[in-house]
Amino acid sequence: MKIKFLILIVLLTTSTIRLNAQSFNVGTFNIRFDNPKDSGNLWINRSPVVSNLIRFHDFDVFGIQEGLKNQLDDISAALPGYARYGRGRDDGKDGGEHSAVYYKKDKYKLVKSGDFWLSETPDVPSKGWDATCCNRICSWVYLEDIKSKKKFYLFNVHFDHQGIIARKESGKLMANKIKEITGNEPAILTGDLNGDRKSEWYLTLANSNIVRDAYVEVKFPYENNSSSNGFRVPRGMGVIDHIFISKQFTVSRWGILTDTYFGKFPSDHFPVMATVSF
Repeated sequence: MKIKFLILIVLLTTSTIRLNAQSFNVGTFNIRFDNPKDSGNLWINRSPVVSNLIRFHDFDVFGIQEGLKNQLDDISAALPGYARYGRGRDDGKDGGEHSAVYYKKDKYKLVKSGDFWLSETPDVPSKGWDATCCNRICSWVYLEDIKSKKKFYLFNVHFDHQGIIARKESGKLMANKIKEITGNEPAILTGDLNGDRKSEWYLTLANSNIVRDAYVEVKFPYENNSSSNGFRVPRGMGVIDHIFISKQFTVSRWGILTDTYFGKFPSDHFPVMATVSF
């Protein structure tokens, strides 16, 4: 009887450890906006490839950048197992590009969500600092794992591509907003920062003591290319698409996914994926 009891305790303990250490796949993917001038790389052709990639690599949660409403709808139609959140950067509704977050509906419950703009007036659609092209938005969700009941925040963002001051200030704003919104709760940040690991805005986040780069946690990162490709063979090893995690997470895998189809790329960026656990 004692032996049976001990075996039961061991089994229960093992199950609890596995549950508590449950891992999941996080992705960030700049899908390139639906540009009719992208001859040879039109969204109508890339769309099923993007969705197939996400499905095959089994992203549990992921953030996309540059998605227009029709592109988000296409991904949702192809991947009905995911729910999404994110407002358009132009009007706070459906207008313009989105930094939307997708998550598996059977795995996570949405608790809260929100958006803010990368500007001096983050509560309203606006350009920030020296940005001249576009409004820039960050969308976030607060998710609960249905099985474990653990909760975490996921922020997804796309920094400006022209304004140097805008990118520097966006790094500071992101660190402050993550702290303000999450307190000390677990947080993940995905996004295209338009800056590599030497950029000031990247370092602001990486050295913030709020989040750290998931890449540095992995002994053998899968980094055989840069994370952007411009729809051509990449040159150099610059990584501008990043996944950051708070102290509550560990990372077992990190990689740049260089999937192709008939010699073409699904986007002008490669997705980046990390496998993380509490």
